[in-house]
Amino acid sequence: MPRVHIAVDCPVYDSFRVAQVAGMFDVPAATRATAHFECELPDRDEVWDVGLVVGPSGSGKSTVAAHCYGEELYRGGDWPHDKAVVDCFDSLPLRQVVELLTAVGFSSPPSWIKPYQVLSYGERFRCDLARALSVVRRPLSVATDDGQLTTDKPLVVFDEYTSVVDRQVARASSAAIAKAIRRGAIKCRFIAVTCHYDVAQWLQADWVLDMTAGQLSRRHLRRPPIDVQIHRCGVAPWRLFARHHYLSGRLAQGARCYLATWEGEPVTFCATLPVVGRRRHRRFTRIVTLPDYQGMGIGTKVVAAVASLHRAEGLRINVTSSHPALVGHCRRSPDWKSLGVRKPGPREGFGFRYRSAAGRAVASFEYIGA
Repeated sequence: MPRVHIAVDCPVYDSFRVAQVAGMFDVPAATRATAHFECELPDRDEVWDVGLVVGPSGSGKSTVAAHCYGEELYRGGDWPHDKAVVDCFDSLPLRQVVELLTAVGFSSPPSWIKPYQVLSYGERFRCDLARALSVVRRPLSVATDDGQLTTDKPLVVFDEYTSVVDRQVARASSAAIAKAIRRGAIKCRFIAVTCHYDVAQWLQADWVLDMTAGQLSRRHLRRPPIDVQIHRCGVAPWRLFARHHYLSGRLAQGARCYLATWEGEPVTFCATLPVVGRRRHRRFTRIVTLPDYQGMGIGTKVVAAVASLHRAEGLRINVTSSHPALVGHCRRSPDWKSLGVRKPGPREGFGFRYRSAAGRAVASFEYIGA
């Protein structure tokens, strides 16, 4: 178990006001201010995916992170004002950019094509997370008094984690990134450095270094349950979700609509319509989870629950989508049967031509769960 000892100092400049403060608050006069930090870090042979360095301001979190993980510490970057977010990942292929944005819970294509500066603080935070994870190239290296510890698995260290977002976004982002790392969608280790203790459970941290006392605890925290209620509703709630949908914001008046809430707040909206020419067969026409709640798995659970309600009525129910998160979930889940991939273009039927999934290839699935 490596133990780290860090001493830092800075000059104290002599001035009239400095002398006043020293006299008023009995601050010892000195030419330099010094601070010492001592803590333990996980050994290189330990198995872990997510770590957390936490403590109040001034406790030494950033100092320890910079000293021990200097090269792996994400320090932010310049986001051009004249480029869309998806154009700011250097030469990374678009597919990988989309996978990264989705993995950190930023699953809103309408926002991907906007400049970083016009996004909300929550969306910016997730963009920074995705960018930090996109530059994973080096192996983990930890500097200690005894030398360097290395492992083959890359590491990303993110300082001021969730400091600029509200606590709901913090919870959702933490759950999303922990899920992506443990599922293997993001192949790295991750250390969050923050003053917020509430993210520990949502990150499901394997170890927590509390800088208040310099104590390291090894524990795999369990994520709190997410209890979502689903309500049958009219089309009115769609107004809250329409601008976040990656296709048209229109909704057919005859749609059967459902609203999911968590702790009394709306989080997901979905709607179904009859399949043309097929008796007792419906399809999802709209599925939207609000940005602050994306990446937690709420949307896919709501879709499965609504599909199960349809099955209980003796109805067949399909979902057709090009969204990578939904398509990936359906492919992995035993509750959904793949019906194949359909290329874009008009379809013939019943004496007229109608366009389905215009301009994009989509994957279709039928719900076969209980």
